[in-house]
Amino acid sequence: MKIMLDAGHGPNTSGKRTPDGKMKEFEFNEAVAQFVKKELTAFGVIVMNSHDRERDVPLKERTTLANKMGVDALISIHANAFGTTWNSASGIETFTYTKPSDLSIILATLIQNSLCSITGRSSRGVKKADFAVVRDTRMPAVLVECGFMTNKYEAILLQSTEYRMRCAKAIAFAILCWIDQKR
Repeated sequence: MKIMLDAGHGPNTSGKRTPDGKMKEFEFNEAVAQFVKKELTAFGVIVMNSHDRERDVPLKERTTLANKMGVDALISIHANAFGTTWNSASGIETFTYTKPSDLSIILATLIQNSLCSITGRSSRGVKKADFAVVRDTRMPAVLVECGFMTNKYEAILLQSTEYRMRCAKAIAFAILCWIDQKR
C-alpha cells in the first residue's frame, strides 16, 4: 500500500500564518506529515511526500506526482484560517472533491472522526470542495484542516508538539483502518 502525504502550501507561501506571525502554516503541516509518515511506515506502509521543505511545490506538480506514482491515496494536511485576524472560528473539517469516490468519503469520514476523537476538538464535518489536490488526483484524496490558526486557543495547540503528534496518530490510525477495510 502506497500513501502520499501532502503538507499543504509550502515554506514560503505568503499569508499562511497565525495573526501574530509566530507560526507559518507549513510548519504545522510538515511536522504532522512527518509524524504520520513515521507511524505508517512502522506498519509497513510505503509513504511518499508531495511537498518539499525547501520550496513551494505547485499544486499541479503535487497531483501529477501522486498520479504518476500510482499511490493508493493522497492526504493533504492543513491548518485552517478564517480571515487574517483572531476570531472564534474553531474545529476540524475534512474535505473531499465535489464528486467524491466512495473510498474518498470513507477515508475522509475515518480521518474526521479519528481527529475529533483524539484531539477533543469540535467537528465541522466532512465537506466537499473543488480543491486541486482532491480534484486532480486519480486516487482517493482528502484535505484535512486540523484547527484554526486564527483562533487563539487552537493556534497554541497547533504550535505544540503534543497536539501535532495527536493529529498524526489520529490521521495514521484512520488511514490504517481505511487500508484494512479495503482488504
